[in-house]
Amino acid sequence: MAKLDRITTGTGDQGMTSLADGSRVPKTNPRVGAYGTIDELNSLLGVVRAEGLPDDIDREIISIQHDLFDLGADVASPIGGPGEEHTPRLRNDQVCRLEALIEAATARLAPAESFVLPGGSRASAFLHLARTVARRAERAAVALVEAESAGCPEGAPSPVNTLCLKYLNRLSDLCFVWARRCNDNGHADVLWQPYHER
Repeated sequence: MAKLDRITTGTGDQGMTSLADGSRVPKTNPRVGAYGTIDELNSLLGVVRAEGLPDDIDREIISIQHDLFDLGADVASPIGGPGEEHTPRLRNDQVCRLEALIEAATARLAPAESFVLPGGSRASAFLHLARTVARRAERAAVALVEAESAGCPEGAPSPVNTLCLKYLNRLSDLCFVWARRCNDNGHADVLWQPYHER
């Protein structure tokens, strides 16, 4: 368990930061960008929870917030680096749990007859925002894999746990179906109307 003795250290004042393995990198490093976006997503889910969600979604979001700390620690720790044995790595059962939640939520929804505009209830709007931040976090993680794989021999192991990418992809899908649940199971969705139909 992490112990936070001091919040302000001053060690990042020159634009550098430490990864979980202790190595120093610029704050513009793709790894920092990826886990920073994961942290942003976790914070946004805290805002979502303040919106009066159905109890089952609220409980699951707390669990997901814990997962996102695992995911952030995973991304912040280069695979095979110092302290590997103590690094929390995302597991397949965490991804499978999201898939089960997507399936359960989808079963309750009215069929979507068009693309859904972000909006409706406040909870739905914030879940759509979380959906897009999850996609951005996923893109940042893919960019990290591409940046750190450049120049590596073909078939070399990924510098990032590939389950992190799957988790973020599924989480975005889950936020979408939950957004529809928060709009009366999709009955109160705001549907896209192409220009020629408006």
